[in-house]
Amino acid sequence: MDSLANIEAFVRVAELGSITRAARSLHITASAASRRIAQLEDELGVRLFHRTTRALRLSDEGGAFLERCQRILEELEAAKRSIAHARAVPEGRLCVEAPAVLGRLALAPALPGFLAQHPGIELDLRLRDAVIDPAAEGVDVSLRIGHLRDAEVVARRLGVTRMLVCASPEYLRRSGTPETPADLQQHRCLGFVREGRVVPWRFRAESGALRFEPTGFLSVNDGDALKALAVAGAGLAWVFDFMIALELASGALVTVLDGFAVDERPIHALYQSPRHVIPRVRVFLDFASTLLGPPRS
Repeated sequence: MDSLANIEAFVRVAELGSITRAARSLHITASAASRRIAQLEDELGVRLFHRTTRALRLSDEGGAFLERCQRILEELEAAKRSIAHARAVPEGRLCVEAPAVLGRLALAPALPGFLAQHPGIELDLRLRDAVIDPAAEGVDVSLRIGHLRDAEVVARRLGVTRMLVCASPEYLRRSGTPETPADLQQHRCLGFVREGRVVPWRFRAESGALRFEPTGFLSVNDGDALKALAVAGAGLAWVFDFMIALELASGALVTVLDGFAVDERPIHALYQSPRHVIPRVRVFLDFASTLLGPPRS
């Protein structure tokens, strides 16, 4: 940076023909400007100016050096303008990573509208359930469901999702409607497998927290398959609310045991340093926050 400051002083002196005027334009003293010229001459090992008490003119070496220095400063100014533009306009490649079921059912359907609003953004959406290191894989934003384990991450809370028990109307007509979590023992309950184990269902009752583990009937490790089985009347399923929003609206599924539902899980967006959030990340965070809703009280 010292070399760059010396080059800038040299160009200003050459263009203005005066150390005093150049120093004034750089908001430094004339002695500081002279010192910068001297440092540059010492670094290059040549004399850039011929000085007399009345005149200051470029040497042959100084004239040849001036043209290149002017191009360097022009390129630097262009680079600064480019960065300023990038900080003001949401554009460029944006890599977003999300759990597969959240990405497929909640995020992907809304992305065309987001991209229509921000045509300069090139979105790379990666859906997977494995926890990754975003920085190591070049991910700008990672969406997470559940409580965060790493207190060091930079995260923005987007909303929450509830776990609901649902079934098709046909299944409930055939098998009856459970009135309490204890009734689940008499029903076909579909299990969801994560990391090789069936995830237990959790409820709230007057006696306290309840835990139910579906066993012995049918379990899957894919959220879409779990929902499809419930729609087909195979049994009861315990799922995220966003997974079945369309099916609830259409009547393909209905919820049961709503009064016992307690398991709410936060949805966060993880991203890099909050000090310099680039526009494409900022607008995506705002979009995701609106899409996934404010936290429930």
